[in-house]
Amino acid sequence: MTHAQLPIPTHFDPQTVKDVWRVPYGDRAAQAARWTRQHSLQPAAEDTTRICLLAIDVQNTFCIPDFELFVGGQSGMGAVDDSRRLCEFIYRNLGVITQITPTMDTHTAMQIFHPIFWINAAGEHPTPAATMITFEEVQQGVWRVNPAIAPSLSNGNLEALQRHALHYTKKLTDAGKYPLAVWPYHSMLGGIGHAIVSAVEEAMFFHAIARSSQTQFELKGSHPLTENYSVLRPEVMENVEGGVLAQKNTSLIQTLLEFDAVIVAGQAKSHCVAWTIADLLTEIQVFDPALASKVYLLEDCTSPVVVPGVIDFTEQADAAYERFAAAGMHLVQSTSAIADWDGMTL
Repeated sequence: MTHAQLPIPTHFDPQTVKDVWRVPYGDRAAQAARWTRQHSLQPAAEDTTRICLLAIDVQNTFCIPDFELFVGGQSGMGAVDDSRRLCEFIYRNLGVITQITPTMDTHTAMQIFHPIFWINAAGEHPTPAATMITFEEVQQGVWRVNPAIAPSLSNGNLEALQRHALHYTKKLTDAGKYPLAVWPYHSMLGGIGHAIVSAVEEAMFFHAIARSSQTQFELKGSHPLTENYSVLRPEVMENVEGGVLAQKNTSLIQTLLEFDAVIVAGQAKSHCVAWTIADLLTEIQVFDPALASKVYLLEDCTSPVVVPGVIDFTEQADAAYERFAAAGMHLVQSTSAIADWDGMTL
């Protein structure tokens, strides 16, 4: 297998990364097959060094301007530029990336972090992206569960939902996590915002055909009663009775630990990416702290949440990445050759 970087196929147009369009699968499959022959690419199953690209939430809802939670970063076009670089990275390193694992934030309307879940004394829903609901506010009745949703989520048992709301916000507080954020409706299952960015989906499909490697999609965030920033575990796992509310994604954790290298990119650096890496690091430190050295973070393929004049998570995101590097993970650029990365043996 060649370890040299490959050229970028002529079908890739960086100007279309910001747009939503239909991938011409038949054409791309034929082109990928020719690409395999032209560049003597072997099936991914024959890789001696097995590399996984974990692409976190590279979805329209986060990555396309004017969608619900576009991650602009400080430049204002952060996620668009990140997606362009990610596409180019996949194409250039097609011959050495064994598997691509995209995560997909997956939501429905009635979830604990969406406006319809909550009402105040006046019967008003919280303002999304501007409301953080604390344990004290739930305890004092400033925010309470909307009675109208109880039939959909708990067979009409409003009291059980209200007990869960109190339990949930207290668990977040006790764990030192952020208060419950109310988000705009986003990544809605069945909607166009849920889909992978078209240009990135095309690159992933091209890789799947060229390397005979099934893209391994991982859905997260569909449980109505807990947030799920990290793909590896929900924010709260126990219900009010101490039983199981939701569980860690143990199969994905095990899969990632078995790769020789894991490369991480996606959105947003300050939230779902940072949470996922932190959870992966926790699992690594329990199993074998030395394994942190096989994790590579593509710094130029991720951006933090920035709302100009309101909030800027850049500093927190950069601090998290510094902690990850101090634990042994590598901070790398997508433009450098994988073969040149510290600790990488191909």
